[in-house]
Amino acid sequence: MYRFGAGASITRILLITNILIYVGTSIASNSYIQTSHEVLILVGQVNYLVLQGYVWQMFTSIFVHVNLIHLLGNMLFLMIFGIGAEVLFGRRQYLIIYLSSGLFGSLLSLFTGLNTVSAGASGAIFGIFGAVTIYSERLDAQSILMALVYTLYFLMLNIGVNVNVYAHAGGLLVGLILGYRYTQKQSEENYI
Repeated sequence: MYRFGAGASITRILLITNILIYVGTSIASNSYIQTSHEVLILVGQVNYLVLQGYVWQMFTSIFVHVNLIHLLGNMLFLMIFGIGAEVLFGRRQYLIIYLSSGLFGSLLSLFTGLNTVSAGASGAIFGIFGAVTIYSERLDAQSILMALVYTLYFLMLNIGVNVNVYAHAGGLLVGLILGYRYTQKQSEENYI
């Protein structure tokens, strides 16, 4: 049996957390296919409620998903980018990238309008993607430019109806910045 100890994978913990929260919201919604609007208002991010003091919704919404397809897509990309990011950056920095990207995506989501309801791990996952992309390009100017073009292209692929581009862009921006910072720090440590 797997135990959550000192060697626990952060990616695995995030996957299990997102899935368990989806199970909980499904039970509360009486549907395993889609989270009800009432549940989303309680644990998703409702901008007018956040502005009235429900600031915690900016955090909880990172772990709430609108429907089963939304959850499965995000968890697939979390596995693809998360496992590598955890190895590249280490557990602590990886978790900082994930949570900071998700929270900044939630913050930018406030610009989508007062009546907007947001949910999903996409901003955090875009942050992980950005950090891994910057790391893989390793800090020379041409490579960083190519990484930015690639991430912009990936972002453009994810524009559509009911897609929170603000959360995606915010998460991506933080991921790129933190990925650059951590990569630069690792390069400096290697020269010492």
